[in-house]
This record gives sequence, structure tokens and C-alpha cells, in this order.
Amino acid sequence: MMQVDLRNRIALVTGAAQNIGKEIADVYASNGAKVIYADINQEAVDRAAASYPGCKGVVMDVTDTGQVEKRVAEIVEEFGRIDILVNNAGINSNKHRVTIDQYPLEEWRRLLSVDLEGLFIVSKAVASVMVKQGDGRIINISSSLGIVAARLQCAFIAAKTAVVGLTKAMALELAPSGVLVNGIAPGSILTEGTKALFYGGDAKFREKFDQMLGSIPMKRPGESKDIAYAALFLAAPESCYINGHMMVVDGGWTAGYIRDF
Repeated sequence: MMQVDLRNRIALVTGAAQNIGKEIADVYASNGAKVIYADINQEAVDRAAASYPGCKGVVMDVTDTGQVEKRVAEIVEEFGRIDILVNNAGINSNKHRVTIDQYPLEEWRRLLSVDLEGLFIVSKAVASVMVKQGDGRIINISSSLGIVAARLQCAFIAAKTAVVGLTKAMALELAPSGVLVNGIAPGSILTEGTKALFYGGDAKFREKFDQMLGSIPMKRPGESKDIAYAALFLAAPESCYINGHMMVVDGGWTAGYIRDF
């Protein structure tokens, strides 16, 4: 297992109740950090954080500016600082896989409010703390579909592509204050949600999933721990000269489609 010294570091991970967010939070905690597991359900984050003494769960709706600012202030009051922020909270739409002319405006707004505006709201609140400290790491979770577009997901792709650009803009602005900003672009990661989408129920997207796997050089989906270890590397003291970088963790999918010739 990858080991990094995160002792005495305070980490805030959004969307930490399950899947990638929980895996990142767990990896940080197992490497010595005190982690605040943030998500929209108190019972779920309490359960997620229970295995790690000194860590805690908090309710945080990333779209609620007032709540975010209050939670950040409470974290600073209790722990004294915030050293690492992982903007992982995000949503996608499985039932609206349609072209843009049919895409509901309400769904567009719902996705962007969480995947882009929510990331901005949390980053703004935490960056103000880190700038005063003169130190910090912000890690934004985008997607391989923020690097290479696909069909029938216009809102998700718009949000995740914007996260790539926002990450670079934040890196330019905050580095002079000692705050490094990087991102991770996961490829196809087998979470509970994707298992249900591709394997559960009528599995109507199973054929599409098999086609997608055929274009991944490693011929398999990733796991949440693959993203967690990338996040651990970007939080490590040793990665102190990496800034404005989007780390793609996708088994080589965005490197180019596999051809039969």
C-alpha cells in the first residue's frame, strides 16, 4: 500500500460518504490525516468516518453557500486549519441520456449547480483559509469526459470540462500564496452507481459498457482506490512542485482509441 506522511494534516473531502470520495478520505486517514468526511447525509458520513479516530463526518450541501461557509468556519475553529481540500462531490444523470435538443434545462441546471458551481463555492470558502495560512492543497475531481467528449451527456461534460479550466485558473491565482491546485480525471470507475447502471436491473447500458471497455488499453474499468492513490500523491509533501496539473487516471482511454489494425 502506498504510504505518505500526512500526520498533523487536516483534510476536507466532499462527497465522502461512499465510492471515490470515501476511498480518498479513508486513504488520507490511514496515512495519518485528520479527515472531515463531508456529504449531504449525516448518518452516512458518520458511518464513513467511524473507523478512524480523530476524523468526523459533517453535513455539507455544496450548493448551499451559507452552509458551506458555516461548516468551513466550524472546521477551522475545531482543527485550527485546513491543509487539503478534495472537491469530489458530484452527480450525473442516467435517465437523461439524450441529445442536447432534448436535454431538460432543469437537469442541466441541477448538474452544473453541483458539479461546477458547488466546486466553486467550496473552493472559494476554503481558499480564503489557505491563503491566510500560506499553505494548502486543493484537488478537483473532474472526469476523462472533461478531456475527451462523448455523446448524450452534455451537462456532465460541460461541467467536467469547466472543472479542468477552473483548476488551471485556480492554480495560477493561488500558487503565489502557497496553495497548490491540481485535478484528477477518472476514467471508467466501477462504483456502486456504475455497477447498477451497467450490471443491475435490465442493464440496458451493458452493451455500451462492453464497447467502452474494448477501447480501454487495459481492458478493465478502474476502482475507487486507483483514484484515491492519485489523490494521495497530489496531497503528499513530495509533490510540492506540481501545480495546475490534471492527472488522468483512465487506463489509457484518452491516449487514443484501440484499433484492430
